Amino acid sequence: MQVQSMHFKARASEALADATLQANLHKFGSAGLAALRARAVVEYGAAEFEQLRDAAASIRDRGLDNLPALLERFEREATRRGATVLYARTGTEIRDLVLEIAARHGLKKAVKSKSMLSEEAALNDALQGAGVEPIETDLGEYIIQLAEEPPSHIIAPAVHKSKDEVSDLFVKFHATERKTDIPALTREAREVLRSHFLSADLGISGANFLIAETGTGAIVTNEGNGRMVTTLPRVHVSITGIEKVIPTLEDFATLMRVLTRSATGQPISNYVSVFTGPKGAGDADGPEHMYFILVDNGRTGLLGGEMQEMLRCIRCGACMNHCPVYKTVGGHSYGWVYPGPMGSVLTPSYVGLEKALDLPHAATLCNQCGVVCPVKIPLPDLLRTLREKQVDRGLRPPIERLALRAWAWAAQRPTVYALGTKFAARFLRMLGGGDRMVSHLPFAGGWTDGREFPSGPGRTFRELYAARKKR
Repeated sequence: MQVQSMHFKARASEALADATLQANLHKFGSAGLAALRARAVVEYGAAEFEQLRDAAASIRDRGLDNLPALLERFEREATRRGATVLYARTGTEIRDLVLEIAARHGLKKAVKSKSMLSEEAALNDALQGAGVEPIETDLGEYIIQLAEEPPSHIIAPAVHKSKDEVSDLFVKFHATERKTDIPALTREAREVLRSHFLSADLGISGANFLIAETGTGAIVTNEGNGRMVTTLPRVHVSITGIEKVIPTLEDFATLMRVLTRSATGQPISNYVSVFTGPKGAGDADGPEHMYFILVDNGRTGLLGGEMQEMLRCIRCGACMNHCPVYKTVGGHSYGWVYPGPMGSVLTPSYVGLEKALDLPHAATLCNQCGVVCPVKIPLPDLLRTLREKQVDRGLRPPIERLALRAWAWAAQRPTVYALGTKFAARFLRMLGGGDRMVSHLPFAGGWTDGREFPSGPGRTFRELYAARKKR
């Protein structure tokens, strides 16, 4: 997937002007996954859920702190059980390894379960170019594959599509009668995809977790497609980041309790699939060949640094489900694989800060993302760190850097600062006029083009406090 994050402002403006998209995002935001998570937390117990989040964060930290040893143990155990473990440093190496596997086994059709790393590597285009037909089997991923679009959300890829838009796509590609009933649409997709499951010779999945003690991969789905992708084709390739490795099956059980509740509000997902090596002599199903491709693609650059906490991420999507910015502009505005607050940290960290200058600023720092993160990633703190790096490297516009230096100079001089805020309070009151709402701010039109705010009482806090003390 080509990086378009440097165009965030333009893409966000287009999203705001798209009436259909705004209607779809409103439905998502008003009665969606955030409400389901809130209910799940209440049912589990708020205090108990906080303890669960602490435990999950500790497991992820322990995995990252011992990453080399855990990867070695995972490789040893997976190999002992018949799987092949390969490593890829970049997206290009992911593509090369998958195409080599396909050529070695003479594979012609790949059914895929959701894999964000295959998006990082632009794998579908590479497979198509090599004569291997890729078929996305997650319903949302299948819809956006037909639409030739990237995912808009990591667990609900087609959240930006309306029922009518999906119906139009199915008429175009399935050559069937137009349906608008959701069960009928899902039945149609199931019937089309079933033939692909039965005829594919390659299955490609991600992995939510890698379990070091058993050499096991695990995926979590609600549709059952992941289980068919990992068992029906004669070759299965699991592609996942090296940071996904955890020590034990017990750790996996703990993380599952927090993952599904944070993602969809479920105590457990409909399907939890674990895969350990290829089909054995007494097994009724499973692949003849099992490959794990463990990927760096920028991850080791975060280890041991200021951004390491971001590697705890378990890809639940809770941060974007609660983010006011994401719910307003949608996932495509972010311009790469990962949208929302997580993407605003991951994208500049993986592809380069200079290629995603606006993303660390695509947040209100309200901390809704940090409060709901199941592994307690301090997302606002990481976004502020990236903003500081931009300033230190001279990547912000000159006028912005000059304004910040002027503010810093004044903030260190109380008399000057008090005089300036006194003037500013009165100026804002004048701009507010009769309705006391500021709809245009000189030299900051970008802020007020899409919003307005109260002008305030025309006096500073210090003035109001002094007046109250006199009373």
